[in-house]
Amino acid sequence: MLLRLAYLTVTNAFAALWLLPMSDRDKDAEILALRHQITVLERELGADRVKFASEDRTFLAALLVPLPRRVLRGLRLLVQPDTVLRWHRDLIKRRRARTCRPKRPGRPPTVRSIRILILRLVRENPSWGYRRVHGELATLGIKVAASTVWEILKTEGIHPAPDRSATTWTDFLHSQADALLACDFIETITLTGRSQYILAVIEHVTRRIRILGTTAQWVSQAARNLVMDLEDVGTTVKYVIRDRDSKFPALFDQILAAAGVQVVLTGVRMPRMNAIMERWVQTCRHELLDRTLVWNERHLRHALRQFEQHHNTHRPHQAMNQAAPLRAVPEPITDLRRISRLDIRRRDRLSGVIHEYRNAA
Repeated sequence: MLLRLAYLTVTNAFAALWLLPMSDRDKDAEILALRHQITVLERELGADRVKFASEDRTFLAALLVPLPRRVLRGLRLLVQPDTVLRWHRDLIKRRRARTCRPKRPGRPPTVRSIRILILRLVRENPSWGYRRVHGELATLGIKVAASTVWEILKTEGIHPAPDRSATTWTDFLHSQADALLACDFIETITLTGRSQYILAVIEHVTRRIRILGTTAQWVSQAARNLVMDLEDVGTTVKYVIRDRDSKFPALFDQILAAAGVQVVLTGVRMPRMNAIMERWVQTCRHELLDRTLVWNERHLRHALRQFEQHHNTHRPHQAMNQAAPLRAVPEPITDLRRISRLDIRRRDRLSGVIHEYRNAA
């Protein structure tokens, strides 16, 4: 103990001699720094590692950096003097970043209306590249750089080169929707074990379904009936999409060709090329055929006739904003008193296999 006391006396004597040449300002700065370190230690009491917050670093850096390097290295700090100097450099760097911003940060952004026009031109003209769009803007008196058009297309995920000129199958279907029919066969088996083939046609633009027959022997006559039906309602059809099923005879295509309708064959094992028809086939199976025991051909025709009427006059379609092919969406109910007294009636088709709901008159 006496040896330890003697050691402390000698070291503090030399420390006192170290403080003699220091000015009162330096001494006050050191006292404040030591007090702040004690505050940090009290705050971090029990922690594995002392952590200085950003405000602690700022205070210590502003307080100690003005001291002479000789004095700074002699202080008892929790961190190295070089760390304090690094804190000060980071503080000066952030201050300069806030005060020394460039007056013009670069090229101003493109006007929003011009961006919308560029995207509209590309959407309406898939074969145009960014150079063609830039030329069209020039004819409209809109002055932008070709690189600006390129950058806008890249930002929107659109390839700026004119390799979009190839017409995709989806673009063809959308552009020719009002002149497209799709047909397909559905196979079902009656309780007697006899296979029945259902030939159905759907209009792309209205989603109206036409069930033409329930056997495969009179497909050619069904084609004639379809042509006459389309002429009666004044529907102009240019294309009929079908798969490569062998149940379609050559006379089927000849009858449609004579009426000015071109038959478009889907790819081999590519049902997505006739997606709308395939979707209806799935709906017919799910809502009718899988829930009905078909006795014979007569029963099948009756069930299909009821389902055709339900599909065309009542069943809502998402692609048509929940309207039916032969029924528009009614006006929404805005009278709160009427909503609180809803009177909904149900109509059954095929003895309850299909339900339809309507407001009471």
